[in-house]
Amino acid sequence: MGGVLLMTAACGDEQGKGGEAAGPAGASATAAPGATGDGNANTTTSKTSAAVLDVEPKDGARGVAPNALRVSVSKGRLTTVDVTDKDGKPVQGSITPDGTGWKPAAALTPGTAYTVNAQAADADGLVAASTSAFTTLTPEKQVSTNDNIGDGQTYGVGMIVKVDFSTKVVNKDAVAKAITFETDNGTEVKGHWFDDNRLDFRPADYWKPGTRVTIHYRLKNVEVAPGVWGDVDKDEPFSIGRSQVSTADAATHQMTVVRDGKSTTVPATLGDAKHPSWGGTMVIMSKEKVTHMNSQTVGLGNEYDIPAVPHAMRLTRSGTYLHGNYWYEGDPFGKANTSHGCVALKDTEGGSDTSSAGAFFNSSLIGDVVTIVNTKEKTVAPDNGLGGWNLPWANW
Repeated sequence: MGGVLLMTAACGDEQGKGGEAAGPAGASATAAPGATGDGNANTTTSKTSAAVLDVEPKDGARGVAPNALRVSVSKGRLTTVDVTDKDGKPVQGSITPDGTGWKPAAALTPGTAYTVNAQAADADGLVAASTSAFTTLTPEKQVSTNDNIGDGQTYGVGMIVKVDFSTKVVNKDAVAKAITFETDNGTEVKGHWFDDNRLDFRPADYWKPGTRVTIHYRLKNVEVAPGVWGDVDKDEPFSIGRSQVSTADAATHQMTVVRDGKSTTVPATLGDAKHPSWGGTMVIMSKEKVTHMNSQTVGLGNEYDIPAVPHAMRLTRSGTYLHGNYWYEGDPFGKANTSHGCVALKDTEGGSDTSSAGAFFNSSLIGDVVTIVNTKEKTVAPDNGLGGWNLPWANW
């Protein structure tokens, strides 16, 4: 019996030393996944990228400021960053030279959902990825933006684009950068702020005839003032017609009109000694076949009240017009200055297309230049009407 016990112990020892020799058939002939062939467990662990991505705003965020998006990485370099809106439109942006950051080229559009897909690689080339989504805020307040341009319209070579805002603009640089001009001949256009609500645009010199221009408004993603956002993203085309530049001389009582290089002279009457005409360069702002002129509206008391002034072309905000005149006794045109500051050409009651005033009116465009010389009055202010040509380009 002692011999039997000894044999049993011996068999047990053999199994403990090598299960493949004495175990059930095939039980350990093939190593299980994650184990070595000698039967010892050895689980394989996947390597994780050391790169750590950070996307601001966080996934699921709402009411995000349009300028808040940033993507960054530590312990690695960004390889791709794709940001799209709900329609799949990509957001332009760039990765920093050191590869650690990305930001959009411009602020995002308010009230819009965005998705961010970013990837980065660590020093060993292992990739980390992140996907998130957020929604930008819906503005409670928006500015109203209005200009003096009509889509597809044709203007004179002196046209200045005047943009008015319904509220005070604080972030003026951002607003100015969001309004750009594209021209078919490379003409440079710059803006000038006259106050917190008005931004005018013009080239260094008069436009070249035939220039095609498109204004690009991209204001919806611009915070014009704290809590107030832009209201418009649009493209607005217009063109420049033939050249017409007129010079009214208070000393000779004549107006010289140069149209595409051809010069003609028209007898005129300008502001009298008590009410001299503004000097300097003005631009035709609007044209009215007939208008009502009342001296009380320009601070001249009861000097005049003319209900049907023909062929009226406004030159300043303060009330200067180039218009037809039929009510003067005698014939002051080309002989004397008799107006209250306007430039007047001979006309008939009701207006005649064949009169000096009628012919000039019919051949003129909004944006045509009218300069007054040899007057005793000072130069018109650059913000009085479209008087910006009186401001040197260096100061524009």
